[in-house]
Amino acid sequence: MQPDNPYASMRGSITSKQLPAFDEAIIHKYNRSGPRYTSYPTALEFAPIAESLETKILQNRETRAPLSLYFHIPFCRHLCYYCACNKIITKKNSDSGDYLQYLIAEIKHKRRLLSAPEGSSKPLVKQLHLGGGTPTFLRDEEMVQLWEFLQTQFEFLPENEGDYSIEIDPRELSEDTLKVLRGLGFNRISLGVQDLDETVQIAVNRVHSAELIENVLNEARELGFHSINIDLIYGLPYQTPDTFNQTVQRIIEMSPDRLSVFNYAHLPERFKAQRQIKDEDLPNPAAKLTMLGNTINMLSDAGYQYIGIDHFAKPDDELAVAQREGKLHRNFQGYTIMGDCDLLGFGVSSISQIANTSTRYILQNDTDLQAYQANIDMAKINPTVTPAVKVIKTSIKDRLREYVIMNLLCHDYVDFKDVNQKFGIDAITYFIDEIAQLGAMQDDKLIDMDAAGIRVLPRGRLLGRNVAMVFDEYLEKKHKNRFSKVI
Repeated sequence: MQPDNPYASMRGSITSKQLPAFDEAIIHKYNRSGPRYTSYPTALEFAPIAESLETKILQNRETRAPLSLYFHIPFCRHLCYYCACNKIITKKNSDSGDYLQYLIAEIKHKRRLLSAPEGSSKPLVKQLHLGGGTPTFLRDEEMVQLWEFLQTQFEFLPENEGDYSIEIDPRELSEDTLKVLRGLGFNRISLGVQDLDETVQIAVNRVHSAELIENVLNEARELGFHSINIDLIYGLPYQTPDTFNQTVQRIIEMSPDRLSVFNYAHLPERFKAQRQIKDEDLPNPAAKLTMLGNTINMLSDAGYQYIGIDHFAKPDDELAVAQREGKLHRNFQGYTIMGDCDLLGFGVSSISQIANTSTRYILQNDTDLQAYQANIDMAKINPTVTPAVKVIKTSIKDRLREYVIMNLLCHDYVDFKDVNQKFGIDAITYFIDEIAQLGAMQDDKLIDMDAAGIRVLPRGRLLGRNVAMVFDEYLEKKHKNRFSKVI
């Protein structure tokens, strides 16, 4: 930001004064379907990939850019009825061993295509994340095998400098799993809790006690994990504002470093598992809004900072610090402090984001396990075959709009002078139609807008996606009704 720009004072200014204001009438007015913008363009813009393109993309990657590695472990022992993730329900332990061999084969294949930065023999990794599914479906010894193999292929920052995380189902931990993970170098965990009310848990087929969650948190703290996240969902069957208040209060007492509080999107026509949930058992829209409002107030009173799009963090957590310093980013892993990294995905359905000197590519592996494995088998024989089956090639126009959207969602502001300098345009002229559309939001005091830029006000922070959607060139043309509601 430039020192003569009044918006420069916003960097590092997100404090309790900028907590999201909960206005039910405004939420009703603006609550429409929209993307979560873990990328721009969104995943709906994927197209089939040309043969050998992934090879060229990886070979031409900017070698000085560090890597963020993502591994998708699709297996779960139990079906959670609300889940919309790419998953495979199985109790066969051998499935994880077979899958691990495919992961290792994919790692070898992609690593051969990557050059190391000058002066190093291996590409540098600053971030690693295991998601799913249930990543701890892998047995402890398999996790060790994967980690030790990765050390032979990549150079990792020391664990006190890097960000190495894993999603955990508390029900699926052995006695030693957390010790093994911490010993390897994992320093952040995320626990899927969703709700602590037993009636709700039974209705969504995910039953566990509050004591189990608390025990896992306490052990993780004793082992020295840097950050612990808990996932909650509001809008599940049989939830009421009172019961969800009790869950939130109990979680606050456990004092996680971060919370993700998601709105349940009931889309049984798209996600088969959700057909186990009856429409009549779901809370009505008014009750859901009350749950959200109560949660915001309770977490704010407990000292948590609202990051954006369902995420909260303690003020000293790295996410909160990065936001105050203007260094927060978003990618397919959500909010991240590692915005300078290329994202390299491994496993079924995984997504990569790779930049070279002229553009950025978003790639996705096949979402079907057998097809993914067939691609890996074929790649062993024919090096022109690669795991990715879909691609988005972003244009400079996409990069410009992505920059605006991500600044709005991460930092609640866009500085026009900054945009002009980065992209060689006059932002006010270029976005004249979008600025006109934002007029209603300015009248409703969701944003403040002048010649310097756009700032999302407290009243608009919960509706940041609505502000961002104004700059989405694809949304109205092609995908108006393909997303869940923003609230």
